[in-house]
Amino acid sequence: MYSHVYNRLPRSPWATWQTRLLVLSILLICLVTGSNEALAHAVTAGDKGYIQEISGVNILPFMYLGAKHMITGYDHILFLFGVIFFLYRMKHIGVYVSLFALGHSATMILGVYFNIGMNSYLIDAIIGLSVVYKALDNIGAFQRWFGFQPNTKIAVLVFGLFHGFGLSTKLLEYEMSPDGLLPNLLAFNVGVEIGQLLALAIILIGMSYWRRTLSFIRNAYTANVAMMSAGFILVGMQLTGYLMSS
Repeated sequence: MYSHVYNRLPRSPWATWQTRLLVLSILLICLVTGSNEALAHAVTAGDKGYIQEISGVNILPFMYLGAKHMITGYDHILFLFGVIFFLYRMKHIGVYVSLFALGHSATMILGVYFNIGMNSYLIDAIIGLSVVYKALDNIGAFQRWFGFQPNTKIAVLVFGLFHGFGLSTKLLEYEMSPDGLLPNLLAFNVGVEIGQLLALAIILIGMSYWRRTLSFIRNAYTANVAMMSAGFILVGMQLTGYLMSS
């Protein structure tokens, strides 16, 4: 689908100080925000207390919490950015974003409802790997290195399942009240999708301007290398946390 783009990507992304600065900036942002648990799949202390204290059906509050999670979830945003990086037609964007939303929604709701927990460090490490995968896919690494192209639709759906498990694992730690659990979960998921649409709109507006410039093709490789590096940092941070907590 993107073979024409792969062939146009520069193979020497470190040639200028601008590209090096771009990569270092993204890595620094990842390091700084990565240390703040509230920006990943966790929920802030105030939201955690609210979730633990309330009971019954609370549609609007949980919609707000879901939207807030998506907007502030940099791992979600990085993956979504990678997914639509070379997608130009809205129908293609709609298909991939819908697959991601389907996977994310299914495991988030079912994971909490049926009390299916996973180790939060390991699941977040897999989510970091999803960012790495998408960056490698965008630069055509699988075709050039291994001679095959993974099915991108299946990959987005599967990684969407892991993204949903990342959130369900955190919500289980906060012991949501069984009173009104399903309506609240559905409301939270609606909020997540609203947040995803808002994030997608911002990304698409920025990408539409960038794609009109000559720097897009010149720096596309670099942007994906930076995204891949950020994904590896996320993986390393989570695995370090897992080892230290063992």
